[in-house]
Amino acid sequence: MDKQVFEIKTGIQIAKPAAEVYEAIADPDKMANYFIANGSGRLDGEKEVIWKFPEFDMEFSVKGVNAKPGKFISFEWEGAPGMQTVVEIALEPAKHGTGTVMFVYERGPENNEAGIKWLKSNSEGWANFSACLKAWLEYGINLRKGAFDFMRG
Repeated sequence: MDKQVFEIKTGIQIAKPAAEVYEAIADPDKMANYFIANGSGRLDGEKEVIWKFPEFDMEFSVKGVNAKPGKFISFEWEGAPGMQTVVEIALEPAKHGTGTVMFVYERGPENNEAGIKWLKSNSEGWANFSACLKAWLEYGINLRKGAFDFMRG
């Protein structure tokens, strides 16, 4: 019998074209407006980049897995302590209204105490990522700025 693993799925509609949403994810200079402090390169194609978050004094290695501009981007990272996970971000035309619906998927650890902690943390993280991306693209607001200062060591 296969072990049960947790999977995160978030979705949000953004009133911007898919190409613009994709660029906001792939381009580290744009990502710095809502998610990371800086990144070492574009997240497209099969290459490794380094992300630094404003709240943490550490760097995160992110390896691009697959990219289809305007449609899909995926990467692998240490999504759980000691465990590499794959994040998939799909961009689809909105069926109602205008713009793009963005779905974020991440499959993680098995159903145990560590897995439950991962599920809570990463679900919050991807919901925050989605809201911050929407706020920046639609209104030019950086919701993340100062939001996690309380987490600094």
